[in-house]
Amino acid sequence: MRHDDLRLGPAASRLRGCHQMTADLSGLDLGQRIQQKVPDAVVDARPEWAEVRAESLVEVCTFLRDDPELDFQYLSSLTGVDRLDHFEVVYHLLSISRNQEVILKARCHDHENPEVPSVVPVWRGAHLQEREAFDLMGIRFRGHPDLRRVFLWEGFPGHPLRQDWLNVPGGQMAGRERFPGEPGGKLEGRG
Repeated sequence: MRHDDLRLGPAASRLRGCHQMTADLSGLDLGQRIQQKVPDAVVDARPEWAEVRAESLVEVCTFLRDDPELDFQYLSSLTGVDRLDHFEVVYHLLSISRNQEVILKARCHDHENPEVPSVVPVWRGAHLQEREAFDLMGIRFRGHPDLRRVFLWEGFPGHPLRQDWLNVPGGQMAGRERFPGEPGGKLEGRG
């Protein structure tokens, strides 16, 4: 056993070599693998990411987690993106055993009521991340076991990371004119 192993403990010898950079699995390769298993699921694939139909999301994610050649056991992040005319939910997945990372996207076509299926049944770690995207972006996750705000209080007006929440420079979309709490922007029932 090496001197470093004594200081870091018995796991150190297993971790040696893990300092290497994680390789990105091409979105094009990912799209092909998904298409073979879940036909018609892939909407678009680029070198950086693959986009799947929201209706196929849970089936695709289950495949990515359970296929031994992929083994994406870990959802490292989930976030929402407001593209003004639609929302995207972006999933960063990690295969620790394969030392690979991929980016998967699903589109919410209804900008007023964005919704995708919850991936909590696939990765329990999605629980708080989906609640955060709901709270700050207004994206609903159908089938989530406890979809409620996580940072802001119930009754908070709107979702502050949406581009239509406040005026966007250049007037792309009109939102609120003032932050709650500014003169003329008070919250109901609050001083």
